[in-house]
Amino acid sequence: MHRAVFLALLMCSMGLAGCLDGPTVNSDGYGNTSEGELQLPSWSVGDQWLYTFITPQFGEDSARLVVAETDEDEGLYRLGISSEREAQRHAVINHNPFLGRVTHDGLSVFEEGEAQPVFNFPWNKGDAWSFTLLGQSWSASTVAIYNGVVDVVARSDDGHSLIYAFSGRAGFIDSLVWTDAEGVEQLRMELTQTKTGYEGDVHFYRARDLLDSVYESTDNDIYDSFLDSGHPDGSAWDVLVWYIDVNIANGGSGTLAMNDHQSASPLTRAWGSGATERGAIGTIPSNAGDYGLTVNLRGGDSLLHFRVAGAITTTWTL
Repeated sequence: MHRAVFLALLMCSMGLAGCLDGPTVNSDGYGNTSEGELQLPSWSVGDQWLYTFITPQFGEDSARLVVAETDEDEGLYRLGISSEREAQRHAVINHNPFLGRVTHDGLSVFEEGEAQPVFNFPWNKGDAWSFTLLGQSWSASTVAIYNGVVDVVARSDDGHSLIYAFSGRAGFIDSLVWTDAEGVEQLRMELTQTKTGYEGDVHFYRARDLLDSVYESTDNDIYDSFLDSGHPDGSAWDVLVWYIDVNIANGGSGTLAMNDHQSASPLTRAWGSGATERGAIGTIPSNAGDYGLTVNLRGGDSLLHFRVAGAITTTWTL
């Protein structure tokens, strides 16, 4: 019933002025929600949430977000993930914005070094606020609260939508869907389990984009370059994380060669007629300095999307 009411409220929020002022689910509009479920939760090391993630690049996968560390002096939690491959995907695609630093005082996450208030404690239906996330500037509002779950709808200046639910009982996100201006879902998160006392390794890749380019078919070699200068705070990258999405036309071919300033070739690829490589990802050692790329694509519809991010890696053993 809660989901049906949320969808009705969502339609009103997007198209009919004043709908949110109309009748609510019951007399208080909050269902079976306690006062504590509206307040800022407190996390402990080892708290964990198992999510299913769905993205266009990688399809469906599951991994646990885990509180790996809490720093009372800085007022920060550090949130890692049980899958190192998921940590690498976040580094180069940034499809999971809730990894890394999270503030004690509002569970704010960081984008471009600034804490962003994705959540708005204590929750009240009808509240509105703004934040930046996933490269978008969002205007958000709380549209429903029912049975301990808060539903939020946000729209960006570029026409993206972000619909998410926060569970006061689980102490974190219950679900999230990010849809771009073309109506394509870029990220879906669904909570499947909440537990405490995690034991094992937890990973985080603190990253920054170095290259994000799309190359199309041409009769000649394509040359490109990027600079590996380390993190802006002066730290050297531990690794470079690369991402490849390629489609070679029938009768076409393709090659990619990346060379560092010492003339080493840490990454090479070759594709034949009709080849595809979707969402391939990996790491190479960071060697500070200039990197050069040589790309050759044959066939009228051949296309290559290539990304590189520098990353500082952290692993906790709990």
